[in-house]
Amino acid sequence: MTVEFGVLGSIEGSVDGRPLALGHVRQRGVLAVLLVGVGHPVTVDQLIDRVWGERPPRQARSTLRGYLSRLRQALTATDEAVIARQPGGYLLAAAPTVRVDVRSFRRLVGQARCTDDDSRAAALFDEGLRLWRAEPFATLDTPWLNALRDSLLQERLAAELDLGDVRLRLGQHTALLPELSARAAAHPLDERLAAQLMLALHRCGRSAEALDRYHRIRGRLGRELGMEPGAGLREIQGIVLRQDSAPVPLARPAPPPAQLPLSAAAFSGRDGELALLDGLLPSMSGTAGVRPTAVVIWAVSGAAGVGKTALTVHWAHKAREAFPDGQLYVNLRGFVHGGSITHPAEAVRGFLDALGVPPARVPNGLQAQTGLYRSLLAGRRVLVVLDNARDAEQVRPLLPGAPGCLALVTSRNRLTGLAATEGARLLPVDLLSPAQARNLLTGRLGPARTDAEPAAVDEIVTRCAGLPLALAVVAARAAARPHVPLATHAQELRESDSRLDALDGGDPATRLRAVFSWSYQALSSDAARLFRLLGLHPGPHTALPAVAALAALPPDRARALLSELTLGNLLTEHTPGRYALHDLLRIYAAELVNGEDSAAARHAATHRLLDHYLHTAHAADRLLTPRRHVPAGLAPAVPGAAPERLLDRRQALDWFAAETPVVLAAIDQALAGFESHTWQLAAAVATSLNRQGRWSALAAAHTTALDAARRVDDKTGQAGSHHGLALAHIRLDHVRAACTHYSLAVDLFRQLGDDTGQARIHKHLGRLASDRGEHQHALRQAHLALTRYTAAGHVLGQAIALDDIGRYHVRLDADPRAALDHVRRALALVEEIGDANGQAYTWGSLGYIHHHLGEYARAVDCYRRATDLYRKADDRYHEAASLTDLGNTQHAAALLDAAREAWTRALAITDEIGLPGTAPLRAGLLRSLNHPHPGGS
Repeated sequence: MTVEFGVLGSIEGSVDGRPLALGHVRQRGVLAVLLVGVGHPVTVDQLIDRVWGERPPRQARSTLRGYLSRLRQALTATDEAVIARQPGGYLLAAAPTVRVDVRSFRRLVGQARCTDDDSRAAALFDEGLRLWRAEPFATLDTPWLNALRDSLLQERLAAELDLGDVRLRLGQHTALLPELSARAAAHPLDERLAAQLMLALHRCGRSAEALDRYHRIRGRLGRELGMEPGAGLREIQGIVLRQDSAPVPLARPAPPPAQLPLSAAAFSGRDGELALLDGLLPSMSGTAGVRPTAVVIWAVSGAAGVGKTALTVHWAHKAREAFPDGQLYVNLRGFVHGGSITHPAEAVRGFLDALGVPPARVPNGLQAQTGLYRSLLAGRRVLVVLDNARDAEQVRPLLPGAPGCLALVTSRNRLTGLAATEGARLLPVDLLSPAQARNLLTGRLGPARTDAEPAAVDEIVTRCAGLPLALAVVAARAAARPHVPLATHAQELRESDSRLDALDGGDPATRLRAVFSWSYQALSSDAARLFRLLGLHPGPHTALPAVAALAALPPDRARALLSELTLGNLLTEHTPGRYALHDLLRIYAAELVNGEDSAAARHAATHRLLDHYLHTAHAADRLLTPRRHVPAGLAPAVPGAAPERLLDRRQALDWFAAETPVVLAAIDQALAGFESHTWQLAAAVATSLNRQGRWSALAAAHTTALDAARRVDDKTGQAGSHHGLALAHIRLDHVRAACTHYSLAVDLFRQLGDDTGQARIHKHLGRLASDRGEHQHALRQAHLALTRYTAAGHVLGQAIALDDIGRYHVRLDADPRAALDHVRRALALVEEIGDANGQAYTWGSLGYIHHHLGEYARAVDCYRRATDLYRKADDRYHEAASLTDLGNTQHAAALLDAAREAWTRALAITDEIGLPGTAPLRAGLLRSLNHPHPGGS
């Protein structure tokens, strides 16, 4: 017997090809709701809402019962699909052989995406897409069904785009053209679709039309979204411009983000809460899992330690298949002890990174970044977990705005504001009942052990007060001692509890001290010391090298102690190789370290930890900027700090990616007695934050650093912090504020007698003035920089100042021969000290001057030398800039093919490195490639 149902069009059903009498359209709507939730109960209220929306009939329940009765009668032709009554609702129970078109569509598309055989993938996509007869659910019109319809249409478009890539790889561009043209007209802002159409046109010999398509979508993106085309579209543009005829295997979509933390190994209980979460999304089949139909927000609230995060992360892992476009996670640290709260701007930026947005395409400002983030989620099914939120304001910028996405928010507060304004559903999480607590212990210790000692289990349950975190710690302790009776564990807990009665304020969370104390006392002395010292760590997480430095231990010994703490549930391996303390455990550790360890021991441990981060960050910074000098006032690392040895730029970038949140948290603490560490850490992460475009974080770090330096009247720290703040304000386009900070910095450097510091500020002020067209003022600043660099004996600085003087002479239309003299003096200096980057910069300046003299052949030679030197130095940004200048000169010399080649190479490099500072360079390159004109260098 063949039983089939369809919702991808009108709502239909058949048995062995014979249509089922499913009744009128509203009755079919009831069946549609049950079909999209096959195997999962739907409550009566949900059925009424989904079938009728805001306008149910007066006797909706009795009308619904009549519809269900008639549908049951229609289904008597088969026993493979039955509408069953459940407590509070109904479900459609269907045998695996029952075919539902939307379930088949998703299965076929999933298989197509998993195969590496393009011919088989094309056949599977075709088979799945042929199941679509029209828009889903025919003419039914309710908010729930409309949202589900939109989500399904997005799934169809995604499958069509995937099939387009496959067919282009198979060389079917001619046959594909009409279909792509129609689809592009329906979706004019879809960059992936535009890239497919451009490539098909190009392969059909219609390259001019392909470039016209690029110009049109680029203009529309700029007007409507304020964005430039992405890397994929620009890559196709480059292929067309180069008239590349080689086969182009279109890149498969990047893997979706998978940011969920590790789930608890033995999660148990919370069946009611899990059922609520399961029931919020319709299910298409047992294999596909639950699937979102609209933007849904759940706010999970409860006391500290009650298990909000464990519940949310556990369910998120269970529901991952319902969110094939990825899972995003951030710990907002709303109630963190002794550390910094995660600002929404930092969280959004992390999400954009996870979604694959190159730093160069991240706009300035929280509002613009939030807009881009929500645009990226449009048409996708993504789960967003916002953990440990303080309030609704912290959460709002992080909420998705697209149907098909789900946001799970956890907080100690109820977040009623989200319910009132964003329609969030509130899910309070309470203490476990005694029965649930017993089940948790049984799940972790096994029924044989708990059944053998019911009285001891009851006492443990009572003393843990139904708090999951407390029960987990106790269970870990008992599991580590399998031969010790549970009665002994209960007695130890009872004795610990009695010693800590004075600390019990009646709040179950405060009773955790008893549980923590009991587990803490069971640790080895070294593990207990490490646990206490972790109370000094700023969070939010840490890795083995920093832990070894904190405790002044060899890495192998630190690893063993971390394992002991993890097994005892006093520490969590948050992600592989990175460890985190629960907020309450962090508070408890801080209490212990302040009570049991001397002030001298705490100071020494903090000093080792901060030195570890400071010296490792400085080493990483020098790998990113090889000419960076040792900052003023940087003392050698204290014994035991053990800075990490980073060997290359890749390791430096990876270290900053992992540790920047920790360094920013350490800066935010601004610990008394460690003020110099505060501003030096801010300086050490400045380059990384700048290259990532995290300019708000850069400003915040240097603001804290400036306050710390002022607190101890550290003028060196104040000058450096003003310098960092000026950079941040320039990036944020706050020119007046930047000038103020530069002025304050140069005054402080003057008071300190720091010639090099003064020279750097004069250099930056000159370049800032030149960018604003104030070239005479820029020239004065460059001469001041030269004077100060000369006084300091800073040869490279002198060369840079001479270069700048030469360029400013040209921009003032002064004697270009005088400009050449200054730059040749600069070249002699950098050749004398053997600085490759300095030589490259100076050759570029010579090219700039020769270009303006009309000596194009000499200029081309200079720019080629500069480009080669930048390439050898692995300075990709300046290599791209030099290629741009080379192309401009070649274009001015009417060497049009050579100019196009240089510009195209430059554009490829800017796309490859994706740094925020490349945005103006990219914009100029695109203008040159799209609208060639005789231009200056």
